[in-house]
Amino acid sequence: MTSPVPPYHREDGPADAPPLFLGPSLGTSLQVWEPQVEALARRFRVVRWDLPGHGGTPYDVLTNTGAGTGAGTGTGTSRTDASCTVADLGGLVLALADSLGIDRFAYAGISLGGAVGAWLAVHHPDRIASLALVCSAARFGEPAAWHERAALVREQGLAPVAATAAGRWFTPAFAGSRAADALLAGLRTVVPEGYAACCDALATYDLRGDLARIGAPTLVVAGRNDPATPPADARQLADGMPAASLTEIAGAAHLANAEQPVPVLAALLGHLTASPSPEHPTDDRARHAAGTAVRRAVLGDDHVDRAAARTTAFTAVFQDFITRYAWGEIWTRPGLSRHTRSCVTITALVARGHHDELALHLRAALRNGLTPEDIREVLLQSAVYCGVPAANSAFALADRVLAEHREVLAEHREES
Repeated sequence: MTSPVPPYHREDGPADAPPLFLGPSLGTSLQVWEPQVEALARRFRVVRWDLPGHGGTPYDVLTNTGAGTGAGTGTGTSRTDASCTVADLGGLVLALADSLGIDRFAYAGISLGGAVGAWLAVHHPDRIASLALVCSAARFGEPAAWHERAALVREQGLAPVAATAAGRWFTPAFAGSRAADALLAGLRTVVPEGYAACCDALATYDLRGDLARIGAPTLVVAGRNDPATPPADARQLADGMPAASLTEIAGAAHLANAEQPVPVLAALLGHLTASPSPEHPTDDRARHAAGTAVRRAVLGDDHVDRAAARTTAFTAVFQDFITRYAWGEIWTRPGLSRHTRSCVTITALVARGHHDELALHLRAALRNGLTPEDIREVLLQSAVYCGVPAANSAFALADRVLAEHREVLAEHREES
């Protein structure tokens, strides 16, 4: 069943920016994307939407009654005919896009939200400009388990599911944080029938035979500690799609974007701000625009803004040169991932002893998804081929940069 009634949604960012739809996971609302939305909204018209019975979307939106009880009350009349499929959820997204006058858009989704994006990329490829699948899968286990969970929720409500969700969603190190507790509190407000209907959708979802039909540039993100959709599921997705890349996030379980917001944001920006076509920009204006987007994604807005503010008539030609050439031609090439380019750049800067630039690119490496352990391995490799004295200085510098990074993460956790 499909419905022309769009789900509840929220928009952030400029109305004339490229549209980006963000899909939530089962049991969460559009709030699950809160750690990334501010940064994404600087570059995109971000449209977040809620699943049936979650957040602000009525549980019976797919029946087209328009009068169902919305989420947030924890109540609602049980309706055994309110089950749905991923195709139905995809129809809601298309109805929302049509209501907003959006024809073609980038899409990123978590778990079930990712499955919706993959279904759209298969059945409506003209609508999907690029795709990001976070902690998702081509098939979410055996159907019987989902039917059992749906029956349990219809009979007993969300309490049994909420009692075990932390073990699926978070690593032990993150469980109990304010951010984790807020997501669990949101789960308890979901309308049981809406949750059960989404379980029905997961039970019937199997896109394994259709992955090769997804031609959109795709990023697959996996949490290395995800028990619900483990890295093997992510590799199956990436291996099955002709234009897919895979990024694994250390220290993250199923809601990787909540637990490790910075690496996930870096991966998303790296993917979404890449040149949308396999060809390079062919004129200086296009190169400069592409270079500016990538430079901001890799080095951060603060650095780029400071560099722009310091630009003089004398240095303007050089700023234009590095934006067009280094960032608009080299960093935008599809042959290497941002992760790999950071490794190469760090090694070159260690070899040449360019410490100011090395500090800048160590911070950039963290944005590009490298872990402190990854950086340590790059510096050890550099010690062999660039020399021990050069690596010694680099280790000392990296130690300071990583200490600053830990302080920033600690402040973020306190705020959340």
